[in-house]
Amino acid sequence: MERFLETGRLVLRAFGPDDVDRVLSLDGDPDVMRHINGGRPVSREEIARDTLPALLRSFPCLDGAHGEGRGHWAAQDRASGDFLGWFEFRPTAPDSAEEVELGYRLHRRAWGRGLATEGSRALIRRGFAELGVLRVTATTMTVNSRSRRVMEKSGLVHVRTFFEEWPETIEGSEHGDVEYAVSREDWLRGAAAAGRGAPTGP
Repeated sequence: MERFLETGRLVLRAFGPDDVDRVLSLDGDPDVMRHINGGRPVSREEIARDTLPALLRSFPCLDGAHGEGRGHWAAQDRASGDFLGWFEFRPTAPDSAEEVELGYRLHRRAWGRGLATEGSRALIRRGFAELGVLRVTATTMTVNSRSRRVMEKSGLVHVRTFFEEWPETIEGSEHGDVEYAVSREDWLRGAAAAGRGAPTGP
């Protein structure tokens, strides 16, 4: 198992072909998918054909010092090994690591425990310290207050509210979407002010 990083409670590892049923259990929960597709059931065929290949995709521009290159990481409970969901840290342009999109999707049993914030902060630090990332961005539905709190606690700030045409119209989409972001420069200032010190690396 290729481990990307560990936090106090999480292990982030590379996805593999045998993760189909784990992802199915996550995307099969209507509450988890509420702000993704309105809670529509997802089939195993769809996971194997579309979702898992996206989670397995590599980005050479993110190889960095450790040769990872992945844009998504499976999240496991560090103590039990239980699959909790995944985190996204994917370049917005396939050939440049300067800007990456942060995302997360966790099982309900992991909600309300600060795990999304814990994993997001660790990814942001790794990106700014070692992978040459200059800006981290994240988007969600305007009405997704839980996800917005994670972004704010992870150091991102609201940039804009915007409206786009999506393939599926779901409850709350009439309020649009929001973008949050933080630059490496601003993150360094925040880290210094909090007494965490500056990261090393590019």
